[in-house]
Amino acid sequence: MNKGYLCLVLHSHLPFVRHPEHEDFLEEDWLYEAITETYIPLILVFEKLLNDKVDFRITMSLTPTLISMLQDSLLQERYLKHINKLIELSHKEVERTRWQPEFQNLAQMYLVRFYEARNTFERYGRNLVTAFKGFQDAGKVEIVTCGATHGYFPLMDASKPSVRAQVRVAAAHYQQAFGRKPRGIWLPECGYYPGDDEILKESGIKFFFTDAHGILHGSPRPKYGVFAPVYCKSGVACFARDLESSKQVWSSVEGYPGDYDYREFYRDIGFDLDYDYIHPYIHPDGIRINTGIKYYRISGNDEKRPYDPYRAREKAAEHAGNFMFNRERQVEYLYELMQKKPIIVSPYDAELFGHWWYEGPMWLEFLMRKIYFDQKAIRMITPSEYLAENPRNQVVTPSMSSWGWKGYSEMWLQGTNDWVYRHLHTASERMTELVKTFPHPPSELCRRALNQALRELLLAQSSDWAFILGTGTHVGYAVKRTKDHLLRFTTLYEQVKHNSIDESWLSGIENTDNIFPDIDYRVHQ
Repeated sequence: MNKGYLCLVLHSHLPFVRHPEHEDFLEEDWLYEAITETYIPLILVFEKLLNDKVDFRITMSLTPTLISMLQDSLLQERYLKHINKLIELSHKEVERTRWQPEFQNLAQMYLVRFYEARNTFERYGRNLVTAFKGFQDAGKVEIVTCGATHGYFPLMDASKPSVRAQVRVAAAHYQQAFGRKPRGIWLPECGYYPGDDEILKESGIKFFFTDAHGILHGSPRPKYGVFAPVYCKSGVACFARDLESSKQVWSSVEGYPGDYDYREFYRDIGFDLDYDYIHPYIHPDGIRINTGIKYYRISGNDEKRPYDPYRAREKAAEHAGNFMFNRERQVEYLYELMQKKPIIVSPYDAELFGHWWYEGPMWLEFLMRKIYFDQKAIRMITPSEYLAENPRNQVVTPSMSSWGWKGYSEMWLQGTNDWVYRHLHTASERMTELVKTFPHPPSELCRRALNQALRELLLAQSSDWAFILGTGTHVGYAVKRTKDHLLRFTTLYEQVKHNSIDESWLSGIENTDNIFPDIDYRVHQ
C-alpha cells in the first residue's frame, strides 16, 4: 500500500503576443520556441506512456492566452513557416559539420527532432490543445485554468470586478476548449489574496495552489503544514508547494538542470556562427536570436565541451531515480509523523522542461516509469482525485502570498513597474462604470466596442508586462504593450460615452487583439 502521494504540476503560460500587422515579430518566437521545445516534447512523452500502458498522473495549467494562441490560425501558419526554416537550417548543418563528428551526430539529432515536431503539429490538425484534451479525457492529465490574461490578483484588490472578470472569462474559455467546467485554477504568479477564493467559488472552481508560506502563515496554523490541502471558509481547497522537491528541479545551481552533462542553453548557433551563414535564419532586421540548435554541454567553468546526448540521457535517468528515492523517504517519514498519507505538491513552470532544461521531458518520462514500475511507496495523483479520496480537511485562511522574488508581490510592484497600477485601477473603475451605464447596449456597434474595451483592459492587466519591467528584459515591448492596451481602452471608453464610435478603427483592433471572441463585457461587475 502506498504511503503518500506525488502531485506534479506544470504551469504552462505565455502572454498573448500576436501581431498580424508585421510579417515577422521577434516576441512571437516565444510561442514557436515553446511549441518545439516544451509542448510537443511533453505530448510525445505522454503518448509513449499511454502506448506502454504506464499509469501516470500530472496536472497542467494551460492559460487562456496560451490556448488562444495555440488555436489561432495565423500563429499556426507562422509556426509552420518557423519549423520549416529550422528544418532547412538543420539540413545545412548536417552538411556543414560533415568533417566534425562531435557535431555531426548532433546536427542529425536536431534534424530528426524538427521533423518530428512538424509531423506532430500536423498530426493534431495544427491545434495542440486537442492533444492535451485527449490526455485529460484519458484520465491521465488534469488541466486547470488560470486568470484570463494572467492578471496578478493581489495587486488588483482595489478592483474586485476585474478579478471576477479574469476568473469568469477564463472559466468560460476553458469550457469551450475542453468541453467541461474547470475544477481547478493556477492563480497567476501563484498570487493569493484572502477572499479571492469566494470569486473562484462563484465560477465553480474547487481548488487552487499557493506557495508554501501562503499556507504555513495561514490562520489558524495548518496541522499538517504543506503536506495536506486545506479548505478556505468558502469551501474551495488550497494546495501548497513543497519546497524540498521543487528546489531539486528548478534550481539551476543546486538542482538537476545545472549538471555539467546537460545541454548548455546559452550557446546557440544563432550567436556562434558566421553572420552571413546564419543571417537567413535569424530575425530579418539582423538581430541574432536562438535557433534551438545548441552543440555544447554545460561543462562547468571550463571551456565548453560538445554535448553528448547519450551521456545526458543516462544522467536524466539517474536524476529521476534520485528524485523518486528522495520522495519515497520523504513520504515514509511524513506518513509515520502525520499518521496519514501526505501529498507532495511539486509545481514548476512548464517551459523549464525542454526549453531551459533540454532533458526535462526525458527526466519526466523516466520518473513516471520508475514510479509505476520500481516502487510502491508513492502514488501519483491529481488534486481532484485527492479531494475525492480525502474529502475532510482542515479549514484555514491562507495568507496573502505569491511565488517569485521574496514571495510577497515585490517582483510585480517595484520602482520599475509601480507606475502601471494607477492606470490599471482607473481603467477598471471606468469599465465598471460602462457596465452600469450600458446594462443593455443600444446597438450592435456599441456592444462590440464594450466587449473590445474589456479585452483591452484584460490584456493591459497581464502580469507579464510588470514582470518584464522588473527583470529588465524586453522593457520597450512591455511598456508599449501596457500603454497600447490602456490607450485603446481609454479611446473606446470616450467613444462609447460620447456615442462616437469609429467603426473602422474598432474593426482594426478587433482583428489585432482578437482574444476571447465570445466575451461579454458584463462579466466585469
